[in-house]
Amino acid sequence: MSRPSWDEYFMNITRVVAERSTCLRRQVGAVIVKDRRLLTTGYNGAPQGLAHCAEVGCLREARHIPSGQHHELCRGTHAEQNAIVQAALHGVAIDGSTLYCTHQPCSACTKMIINAGVKRIVYHNAYPDQLAIQMINEACIESICL
Repeated sequence: MSRPSWDEYFMNITRVVAERSTCLRRQVGAVIVKDRRLLTTGYNGAPQGLAHCAEVGCLREARHIPSGQHHELCRGTHAEQNAIVQAALHGVAIDGSTLYCTHQPCSACTKMIINAGVKRIVYHNAYPDQLAIQMINEACIESICL
């Protein structure tokens, strides 16, 4: 019997988490893991209690804003941000953890990942953000594209 590696196992979970996304453009899922234990999950979408993009529309889509630009115009919170916020909300230490994500983190998420003490990032899909790549390298965070 063939079993998935730990990286494959947790990446598979990110894809299930992404199914909860409420974003009209891209469904992203993230999980934070330490010592092979799943600590938190996150997916991209509107903040809790607010209307989803499917209900109110996507401002970035309406303005034809390309992927990777003007994140501040999006009403959604990124999957990585939600996973980090869940850790903070529930008092879960993530220093020294691995973040698995369906997509490579953007520069805004990368700053949070660095400050949260995440030491490793595993993702599946590349994202057009050279600043994020530069900061990940500068912070000596291991980054792997599966």
